[in-house]
Amino acid sequence: MKLLDKYILKMILSTFFFVVLMLEAIICIIDLTEKIDKFVAFKLNKMVILGYYMDFIPWIAGFLSPITIFIAVIYVTSRLASHTEIVAILGSGISFRRFLYPYFLAATFIAVMSFLLNGWVIPKSNHDRLRFEMQYFQNKYYFEKRNVHMQVAPNVYLFIQSYDVNSNTGYQFSLERFDKDRLIEKFSADNIQWDTVKNKWTLRIWKRKKVDSIFQIQKTGSIPLVERGDSMDTTLVITPKDFENDNKMYGGMTIPELNEKIETLKFRGSTGVEAYETERHIRYSSPFYIYVLVFMGAIVSARKSRGGTGFQIALGFLMAFVFILFFTIASTFAQTGALSPWLAAWSPNIVFGIITLLMYKFVPR
Repeated sequence: MKLLDKYILKMILSTFFFVVLMLEAIICIIDLTEKIDKFVAFKLNKMVILGYYMDFIPWIAGFLSPITIFIAVIYVTSRLASHTEIVAILGSGISFRRFLYPYFLAATFIAVMSFLLNGWVIPKSNHDRLRFEMQYFQNKYYFEKRNVHMQVAPNVYLFIQSYDVNSNTGYQFSLERFDKDRLIEKFSADNIQWDTVKNKWTLRIWKRKKVDSIFQIQKTGSIPLVERGDSMDTTLVITPKDFENDNKMYGGMTIPELNEKIETLKFRGSTGVEAYETERHIRYSSPFYIYVLVFMGAIVSARKSRGGTGFQIALGFLMAFVFILFFTIASTFAQTGALSPWLAAWSPNIVFGIITLLMYKFVPR
């Protein structure tokens, strides 16, 4: 690495971390202003509030990384251009492609750091933040889904007509076991309730019926095997956590946890798996956002402007806004199932990557 590379790399990274800290401070102040009434209403002490923002700050930093590196590149490159340093660098025989070398070193450093933080570190603190927000900032949650069907094991299907999260009670429960396409056993109960002491379900007015025995009557004349009871404690694959509010809880999961959750939802045939798949693809595609934005930022701001650096910085913010808007719309469509999660996560890279290559070819530098 040459002295020039170290000079540019130092400028980009120092500006990046400065912008992150500055935006963190501004966002935290705005967020505190909006939530101070709720903090007071719930009589939360300073340590609880501080703990919340210790989880809030890493999440914001990870979320802003692609945009902040873009802004940092715009600022650094436009200053180099306004001071005629880029002209001197290119005039010394260094090609523009070689000039971008420290930019991609900075992009690699931040991309790797962002991937590790967003994939494993930040979700740990994000999990506590999301729980805190659901407890204090959201309205009381009610499980509104009815007629819940899910597969809990191979050829075993569970049904609950309704569920009350306040009492942890499910109504009109049944568990059916099949042999290929033929029902061979059915276990049902009027209601099931979670016992917090035993960590088991209590089934009330239950009945277990071996369906095969119905066919045995015609052959042997025996009585069908039917068991009944008023109450029974048992374990099931499901727990009350399966009925809790899972709105955006994928943000508190590491990549391995996301993979496990997606496999579970697909196996059960549950809805909402698209949101988790979109989040997983975003975790892998977000480091490449950084490369695209760094490349685009360097091209946009490398040309010296008579009006100074203001225009380049303004243009950088505009393009960052378009990028965020594009990404948000694509993610929303993917989470509703209207767009492939893979396409939603990678389409910003594809579209802006093509735009950047065209700019590299045709925009004067």
